[in-house]
Amino acid sequence: MILATFHLPTLNAALNALAALLLLAGFVAIRRRRKELHRRCMLAALTTSALFLVSYVTHKAIVAIHTPFPGIGVARTVYFVILITHTVLAAAVVPLALRVVVHARRERWVQHRRLARITFPIWVYVSVTGVVIWWMLYSGTFAPSEPLPTPAGG
Repeated sequence: MILATFHLPTLNAALNALAALLLLAGFVAIRRRRKELHRRCMLAALTTSALFLVSYVTHKAIVAIHTPFPGIGVARTVYFVILITHTVLAAAVVPLALRVVVHARRERWVQHRRLARITFPIWVYVSVTGVVIWWMLYSGTFAPSEPLPTPAGG
């Protein structure tokens, strides 16, 4: 099975990175008044984020556990602050992004721009922090140099 041979968290991080790049490209495109390029980039970002969501849910269904953060001290606190803000904002991105798209499809440009100004930074944050979380979990950078002591009797 292809899923067994590929590390889904790495795919998820790649999809998050690609979504962030597409969002930034779409932002630059609209600033340069290249509306068609903006539309394509943003729809590609939406598709990429949807693929991420499918991959993430698939991974959680297969593994059924969350990878514990290996770090200690300040790194652990930073990780959890990033994780909590990422999770809360990720839940908000779905309805926000869909609403922005609906406004664009209906050519409600004032509402589209107003909501996009809120949605865009949140979506970029979620995409970038998705990569940061992957790096913090899987890079080995935050693993303690010595094994943590185990409780007595365990």
